[in-house]
Amino acid sequence: MMGWFQYLSAASLLAFVPRVSGLLAFPGAEGFGRNALGGRTGSVYHVTNLADKGTGSFRDAVSQANRIVVFDVGGTINITDRVVVSKNVYIAGQTAPGDGITVYGNGLSWSNANEAIVRYVRFRMGKSGDSGKDGITIADGKNMIFDHVSVTWGRDETFSINGDVTNVTIQDSIIGQGLDTHSCGGLMQTDGGISLFRNLYIDNKTRNPKVKGVNDFQNNVVYNWGGGGGYIAGDSDGQSYANIINNYFISGPTTSVTAFTRGNANFHGYVSNNFYDSDRNGVLDGTALCAKTTCYSDMDIVSTKFDYPGPTTLRSPADAVTYVLNNVGTTYPSRDAVDERLVAEVRSWGKTGQLISDEAASPMYGPGYIAGGTKPTDTDGDGIPDDWERAHGLDPQDSSDAMEISSSGYANIEVYVNSLVPSS
Repeated sequence: MMGWFQYLSAASLLAFVPRVSGLLAFPGAEGFGRNALGGRTGSVYHVTNLADKGTGSFRDAVSQANRIVVFDVGGTINITDRVVVSKNVYIAGQTAPGDGITVYGNGLSWSNANEAIVRYVRFRMGKSGDSGKDGITIADGKNMIFDHVSVTWGRDETFSINGDVTNVTIQDSIIGQGLDTHSCGGLMQTDGGISLFRNLYIDNKTRNPKVKGVNDFQNNVVYNWGGGGGYIAGDSDGQSYANIINNYFISGPTTSVTAFTRGNANFHGYVSNNFYDSDRNGVLDGTALCAKTTCYSDMDIVSTKFDYPGPTTLRSPADAVTYVLNNVGTTYPSRDAVDERLVAEVRSWGKTGQLISDEAASPMYGPGYIAGGTKPTDTDGDGIPDDWERAHGLDPQDSSDAMEISSSGYANIEVYVNSLVPSS
């Protein structure tokens, strides 16, 4: 069977073959990054305050390798400098009480942060962040998965992956409102494999995303891109091999170009069952985009899907829209006002949405209020509440049992944090 590997040398193939076995990062993890290890062999770190720096801060939590990061507080963490994340860190945003966690004011780097697991956190860079920098950037590293994150307001790209990066998944997440004048969703450019499943790209003028290399783009929704372009096929000398399957593109008020742009003979795409609603009439009534070579004069359309680790369930484009709008972003315990507004824009089916240059101005008015809440009782401080420990045969007086490996293969603390949210 023809696959993406037919275009690569034997040496290149060995470098890019994804893991085909091993424990999932968490139940529901999919795609190239599905086997990320996180902090399974390390220790538990508690974020105990909303300070930018110091003991108990989020910045301190991710500054050292081999940690499972849990949150004893909910609210907004205002950061001034960029945060650099270390290797083997599981950021379990779903453990935060109240309305969860928002990190606001600058960007973050996962470059060289191998084996990262990141779940249920809002990352909102904003105009005060470093000029010319991304909301989230990855320039090298391997085996990472981002699940139910909300990333907005990047100064350059909002979520960007470039360089020597292998096995990354972004699933069930929002990548939106890159700040004008650049206003980019992001570059997804690596030969090492990126999976993009069930995400919402929204209110980015361009790069929703821009793809080069090995990429699997399935069941995503792209809404209200601008004149820079929706999905941009890499138009470089480098070879690209992408699946583009069952996605839905929906024009908004600022959309002025078609869903797919650019590409050249070096971009080899398997294009199947993508829909486009271009009329902005307040009804979701798109039609299937052409999937023939004659419709893509600048792209090499291939007839066989590349053999990448795809989503367990492939939805129709219309069902993908329903699923994405109901589930995408930091939905546990609930979406914040920013994400609610973005989802409401899509549900206007072309009537509302805009590019922004200042998140503090209309219509967003900043990141909003995130309630703090109260953490459950955890007598031994191991990150697992007493009631859960008793119900599952653990000792609320013994902190050492949190990192013991259970019969499932996950550490007990992972079993707990994964139980808080549904499988994707």
